[in-house]
Amino acid sequence: MSSLLYWCVDIIAKIHNKILTLNDSYEGIFNDKQLHFLVIGFIGMLMIFVIYPLFKALSKKHVLVIAWIYVFTLIIVITFAIEIGQKMTNTGNMEFADIVFGVAGFMVFFAIFYVIRLFILAIYNLFKNEEDDEEED
Repeated sequence: MSSLLYWCVDIIAKIHNKILTLNDSYEGIFNDKQLHFLVIGFIGMLMIFVIYPLFKALSKKHVLVIAWIYVFTLIIVITFAIEIGQKMTNTGNMEFADIVFGVAGFMVFFAIFYVIRLFILAIYNLFKNEEDDEEED
C-alpha cells in the first residue's frame, strides 16, 4: 500500500516540479500557492465540465446512480483516510487490500439493496398494473 502511495506522490511531485520549471522558464510571477490555486482550480473546472452534463442527464431518471457515485467517492476517501490514519498513528497496518475489501463490502451491500429494491418495485408495478386493468373493465 505504501508503495502505491509513494508512486502517486512521486507522480504528483514530478508534475508539480514540471509546472514550477515552466513557470520559472517563462519568467512567471506565480509563487507556489498561486500555482496551486490555478492548477487545482483548472482541474476542478475540467471535472465540472465533464460531471455536470453527466449528472444533469442522469438526474432525469437515475437519481440513485448519482447517489451511488457520490457515496462511492466518499467510501474511497474514507477508506484511504482510515488506512493513512493507521499508518500515522501506528494503530494498525496500512494495506491496500483493506481498501479493496472495504470498497468491495460497499459494492456487495449496494448490490443486495439494489436487488431487493428491484423486487419491491416489480411487485409494486405488478399490483399497480392489475389495479389499472380492473378500472378499465
